[in-house]
Amino acid sequence: MVDGVLAAHGRIDGLVNNAGGQYRQPMNKISSKGFEAVVRLNLFGGFMVMREVYNRWMEKNGGSIVNIIADIWNGWPNYAHSGAARGGMLTLSESAASEWAPSGVRVNCVAPGGIASSGFDTYEPEAQKEILKFPLAIPLQRYGNVAEISGAIVYLLSPVAAYVTGATIRVDGGAPNARLCWNPPQQHSKSAPFAGFHLDVPPKMLTEGVKSTSSR
Repeated sequence: MVDGVLAAHGRIDGLVNNAGGQYRQPMNKISSKGFEAVVRLNLFGGFMVMREVYNRWMEKNGGSIVNIIADIWNGWPNYAHSGAARGGMLTLSESAASEWAPSGVRVNCVAPGGIASSGFDTYEPEAQKEILKFPLAIPLQRYGNVAEISGAIVYLLSPVAAYVTGATIRVDGGAPNARLCWNPPQQHSKSAPFAGFHLDVPPKMLTEGVKSTSSR
């Protein structure tokens, strides 16, 4: 893949590691195979692409890497495999930020919270019902959108962030800041989303309901 990009464009200025996935499962029910599959995708896969892009181009030419993790703060019950993998990606990014700085390479993370994207429709109906409860439990009382994630990524890739490395931008509506003493939260609709992509389509789960979606 890296060779193909270099052959087509002759350079790699930025890398966004966005491939990932998980499934809802209590930790004591996660199989060894399932755990390994999620960690291999969410952590090992990102490591491999980072390493190859660095070795084949960025070590001599510099660049910027953005790794997408998740809202993993305070743990991630029912998604312990993914929380472990993405926590590893966070510390991997922090390590790379130090090791690769002499080559002019910056490495940062973006941590999305509940983002209304097509990914919602890949979850089983039981998990989708839990996802629907998410907005009322966070300070900004809504889902984020893909444009808001993209904005954080573009910032970190751009020269504006030339002095930013080893950092993580949370795009999560303040989810980790909610505490039990704040429960129940005051409901509101004061947070207006950034409508940056006119072709963006909300997931079917939010427009057609959970019952109309199919299980994986």
